[in-house]
Amino acid sequence: MKIIDVKTHVLTSPLAEPFAFSMGWVTQRGTMIVEIITDEGIIGWGESLCHGLQPPEIAETIVQTALKPIIIGQDPFDVDVLWERMYNLTRPFGQKGAVPNAISAVDIALWDCLGRAIGKPVCKLLGGAYRNSITPYATGFYRVAGKKYPEAAVEEAKMHIAKGFGAMKLKIGFGVEEDIHYIRQVRKEIGPDIKLMLDANHAYNVSSARKILKAVENEDILWFEEPISPEDIDGYRELKNLTSIYIAAGENEFTKIGFRDWVSKRAIDIVQPDLCSAGGFTECRKISALAQAWHMTLIPHVWGSGIGLAASLQFLATVPPAPLALNPIEPMLEYDQSSHPFRQELIFNAINMEEGIVKIPDGPGLGVEINREVIERYEVKK
Repeated sequence: MKIIDVKTHVLTSPLAEPFAFSMGWVTQRGTMIVEIITDEGIIGWGESLCHGLQPPEIAETIVQTALKPIIIGQDPFDVDVLWERMYNLTRPFGQKGAVPNAISAVDIALWDCLGRAIGKPVCKLLGGAYRNSITPYATGFYRVAGKKYPEAAVEEAKMHIAKGFGAMKLKIGFGVEEDIHYIRQVRKEIGPDIKLMLDANHAYNVSSARKILKAVENEDILWFEEPISPEDIDGYRELKNLTSIYIAAGENEFTKIGFRDWVSKRAIDIVQPDLCSAGGFTECRKISALAQAWHMTLIPHVWGSGIGLAASLQFLATVPPAPLALNPIEPMLEYDQSSHPFRQELIFNAINMEEGIVKIPDGPGLGVEINREVIERYEVKK
């Protein structure tokens, strides 16, 4: 089997109701999807993570100009070799950020090809599944113009609870004192039984993050995600053992090289690579091995279309508890509940939460089929 073409699709859609997080306002949802075509008619799909403020055209340009020439004519079963070639040839201009982000989409599509070729889900190719379903937590709580906070957040939290969520993550980063009041009020209203996490999207420095940690220590917070800049690994080490609240980060880190010091220095409690950004299946399984070697919990960051969601579920199936035990601490699925016009439609609504869990697709490759009509509807015309 040989790769004969690599197509890219940039999808965007304006949001009827824009929302904000600590870095700015999100006015549209977008993504960059890779379609790899083989000479045997097998097609694989992958996705590059597109943050709310990130133009998807960046990843598309990298795939078409830098990565496609490397993999055309190659055997997709040489997936590890192809990953290293892509990384090595882009190393002078892309060790972090947009380049590994684009490599991730290509890698995911390659693994999807392999799974479809042999009729097995990707998790089976990666060594098997530790679990067939997973507990999700709701990500949302973005700010919407004209709404009053924390009242609107309390209303959203109760909506997630009514859907069956037992865990949720608050977006903070809107000011230290405001955040402290906000967290306390949400906890008060939802009660003690719901797992509650925080995500500041690196809005603060160490001093401000420390004040928040100390102020909400008694609110039974599970973890504080990206309290400070991803460049400040020493700052994370300062914050890590100040309270019983776990410190989490990793969505803005890339490759096994990037995660090496985070893990070996125990800078965080929870490692959060994004499959669609940190390097795809090939690299994230190595990041998972690093975390396992240091007995650290890995809970991936997930924020994208249905393709990224399906791929992340395949990866999550393979993540071992650290350590294995009679009653192990299991990873969770970050399940984005914010507005996304084509998340579910793109995969024919194949992934849903039922009775508080999400089943991991067991079909070939990513385990889902792609709706080309949705691609045509949202694709940016060239």
